[in-house]
Amino acid sequence: MKVSTLFSFATLAAGESAKDQGTFAVLHFNNAAGQFSTEGRMDPIVSPGSISTHSHGVMGGSNFGDKIEGDQLLHSQCTNAKIRNDKSNYWVPTVWFQSPVNGTFKKVPLFYMNVYYFFDATNDEINTFPPGLKIQSGNALKRTPPATGGLQLDPSKGEIQAVQWTCPTKDDSIARYPPGSDGTKAGLQDPSTRQSGAGFPVVNCDGYASPLRQDIHMPSCYNPKAGLDDYKHNMVFPTPINNGKSDCPEGWTHVPHLFYEVYYNTLLFQNDWDMDGQHQPFVLSNGDRTGYSSHADFVAGWDTKTLHRIIDGCNAGTVGMETCPDIVGGLNSDECHIPSVHPDPAGEWLAQLPGNNRVSGWGV
Repeated sequence: MKVSTLFSFATLAAGESAKDQGTFAVLHFNNAAGQFSTEGRMDPIVSPGSISTHSHGVMGGSNFGDKIEGDQLLHSQCTNAKIRNDKSNYWVPTVWFQSPVNGTFKKVPLFYMNVYYFFDATNDEINTFPPGLKIQSGNALKRTPPATGGLQLDPSKGEIQAVQWTCPTKDDSIARYPPGSDGTKAGLQDPSTRQSGAGFPVVNCDGYASPLRQDIHMPSCYNPKAGLDDYKHNMVFPTPINNGKSDCPEGWTHVPHLFYEVYYNTLLFQNDWDMDGQHQPFVLSNGDRTGYSSHADFVAGWDTKTLHRIIDGCNAGTVGMETCPDIVGGLNSDECHIPSVHPDPAGEWLAQLPGNNRVSGWGV
């Protein structure tokens, strides 16, 4: 992700504060090539204590399971976040390649995943996440096109569009979406950037070290009256006010703005399908061929003293949160493999997606 703001590793200059000037630092993970910390049909936010309808890839603390309660994650024995005191969990649906020859499915390996911690300009005080806070963004049931292929994070302007797909290519002039697409048969181009849009692109994403990427913004205003577990009502996006600032509703708590970028190794399949400018072979684990149902989840497991120090003084940008000075608890190099409670079926190729989810969307 490209950001034009100039960043430093020290605290902000005298006379400025995190409220007046937006800053950010990227959280990196330690993970074995092609792997999340765990994968399977677990979703302790939407389906606590039961099997999820579809498969997810998960990063973070080892106390992840099909149920997370209270400050459970703080007691994790390990994490694969590079900041030792971040035992949070971050997860997204897995992506699958559907063979154009026989319709079988093969999981697309993770390439890598980053989580941006944006400390946006605001009149509010940016606070730490309460341990156990559950956040979700996106809609796993969505198959219809959004109003725009671009991002729309302003609650005052109607429906939020917080998810996109980004497709870096060697030839940047190539169209990622069919020209003039209305979203009903293929995705929608972002009007402000050629690389991105709503829904899966219809070309091979062959940029250097940058294959297909799932992008998800998370809301950053928490309603304490709704509580930690009510993910459908406890979070909203802040509203832009003036001078580039965005504020939360009165009585709500402003927390860091998370942005997930998840790269999938789609280049492994570049010779297994023919580009025709209209169709593409990738499917989300919930059966969605469109990609409109991209979504992400988060459960907070931060040591609050550590995160508070990062909010106040870590402005490392894309170089990484781990480069900031005086990180409470220090850094971490553990890959932290987590046993899956409900693992995906074994086998390289599957006749059906995990959970027997039927493919839906374009051309079905």
